[in-house]
Amino acid sequence: MILGWTYLVNDEKISAIGRYIRLTLVEKVKEKTGHAEVESLFGWEIAHRSDRRRSLRKIEQLIVDEITFVVSGIIALISFWILVPGAALAIHVLGGVELILLLILGWEILIYADLAKGR
Repeated sequence: MILGWTYLVNDEKISAIGRYIRLTLVEKVKEKTGHAEVESLFGWEIAHRSDRRRSLRKIEQLIVDEITFVVSGIIALISFWILVPGAALAIHVLGGVELILLLILGWEILIYADLAKGR
């Protein structure tokens, strides 16, 4: 769960940098230089979002992220609850809290998946 939250935060920051370049920096450079073809300077930030396989690639990445960070944790919790039925109540409570946090993480990963095309 901790690795999932760390991954999500870092991925969002990288996406925010890309958004800033595409939506703000390109326009500022155009304005300051008067050069209309400034997209060529930042071509990667624009081109990789328009690739015809982007949607499929982003959906595949979303599935891998959910399996890696959420499903594996839920399977581990369920396995623990099945294999260790006599655990202390505090352990079950902590497991319940972790399950809730994993579900929230799964939702957040879905929200931040950035499946949109183009700019």
